Amino acid sequence: MVHLAKWKVIVILGLCLLGIVLAAPNLLSREAAERLPSWIPHQQISLGLDLQGGSHLLFEVDTRALVNEELNALVDAVRNTLRKERILYTGLGISGNGVVFKLSQPADIDRVKGLVREFSSAIGGTGSALGSIVGGLTSGQSLVIQTTDQGGVALELSDQAIKERETKAVEQSLEIIRRRIDETGVREPNIQREGEDRILVQLPGVKDPEHVKALIGKTAKMTFHLVDENATPDQAKQGGAPGADVLPLEDRLGGGPREIVVYRQVTVDGSRLEDAQPTFQDGRPVVSFRFDAVGGQRFGEATRANVGRRLAIVLDGKVISAPVIRDAILGGSGIISGSFTAQQAQDLALLLRAGALPAPLTVIEERSVGPGLGADSIRAGKYAAALGFALVVGFMFAVYGLFGLFANAALIVNIFLIMGALSALQATLTLPGIAGIVLTMGMAVDANVLIYERLREEVRHGRSLINAIDAGFKRAMATIIDSNLTTLIAGLLLFLFGTGPVKGFAVTLSIGIVTSVFSAVMLTRLILIYWLRARRPKALPI
Repeated sequence: MVHLAKWKVIVILGLCLLGIVLAAPNLLSREAAERLPSWIPHQQISLGLDLQGGSHLLFEVDTRALVNEELNALVDAVRNTLRKERILYTGLGISGNGVVFKLSQPADIDRVKGLVREFSSAIGGTGSALGSIVGGLTSGQSLVIQTTDQGGVALELSDQAIKERETKAVEQSLEIIRRRIDETGVREPNIQREGEDRILVQLPGVKDPEHVKALIGKTAKMTFHLVDENATPDQAKQGGAPGADVLPLEDRLGGGPREIVVYRQVTVDGSRLEDAQPTFQDGRPVVSFRFDAVGGQRFGEATRANVGRRLAIVLDGKVISAPVIRDAILGGSGIISGSFTAQQAQDLALLLRAGALPAPLTVIEERSVGPGLGADSIRAGKYAAALGFALVVGFMFAVYGLFGLFANAALIVNIFLIMGALSALQATLTLPGIAGIVLTMGMAVDANVLIYERLREEVRHGRSLINAIDAGFKRAMATIIDSNLTTLIAGLLLFLFGTGPVKGFAVTLSIGIVTSVFSAVMLTRLILIYWLRARRPKALPI
């Protein structure tokens, strides 16, 4: 008992010193900590939404709009394919979760069934929920075809296909929101899925929630379409331009909003964008963009084949620019110009880099936590922690005297270890997390109480002081491990299945359990060894 290997002493003291060094930056202001040299630990504990204020947003993914988009694409695919095959039809449109039309010649039904795969490849390709399509009514298919003897045809998306598409859309939206928020510089955001079609976003410390909300909620879907110069907006609205849409044109030169007719078929999809950056051209803010290899090739082919025509750049259903193609653009890059402000150019570049949302988002719940409320929470947490610490320290000294002081010294080191671990992991500290720290302070000396009470029993049975201390540590160890292990399992389960503040409580509780066992057993034992060597007492001072 009175001997501890030198390497163990070095490890114990080294871990204690490391915890103190990692926790020290929290004693500085954030600005002072960031000015520290890079080789010095400068990470601080991140405060959660309830401690530093910020925004709480709950979004709902409009999955119905996604299904409607698929159905509109299917309508275009059916129209183009039937015209190509010279199959006459009437009444083409959307009905429920499918597309319906009537064949002028019912004998063409077999030909239409053979074209189902071509319909699907025209809208989704093999990577979409409609990629694996076979005609018929077999269960589990993405697209099923139903026909009548009078020539009626219905192409319907199966429930399974819709469910898979909606699930994928929510997952994609979650990742795109994460990328957009990361680029805005928000520290430690909490972004998670809630239910089937909702996404929770918590933004601690956000000073301009409206700006962030606008960035998150913007679909940012950019596509390139050829302009239909043969029809006016009024003619197109009256059905004079099949396969074309009338879209608002954002006249950034100050002439006011106008309308323009563009072909519905996408010439180049903005999903192939590889990068977008705000820059300046002729002293005016613009956005430069670059396609990946496949997108650059398609963009080059499209511009080469349509020199002299106008190419509309459509963002979220609005034409932001419609320049004339002067020459083939073969480099896979281009410029979006207009009367942007520097902030608008920066925001647009950010949205294009992060990618387009697969479906619109709707804010269904919004809460703001002011920094004043967060400051009150921190103040209350400090008071609770200080009071809990004082009561624990006072109790240990009153009951165990000198050995109580040893336990209190280990408790102080334990607090530094917890703070150092939270700083190193960049964990987010919430109000329940502070409760976990306060709870841990009481649990930290629990192991010391078990050891000291066992020590007393061994002395009563006539053991010498050294033998009593040795037996006290050994025989109390099983109880200490059992009690802390069960609590650690509960903490891990709270972390795995809990959300938000519950996870914060679980993190601090689990870290506190590990560090308290180390400080109460290893550090206290080291202190007792050096005390025995220095004082060589004859009696137990408790």
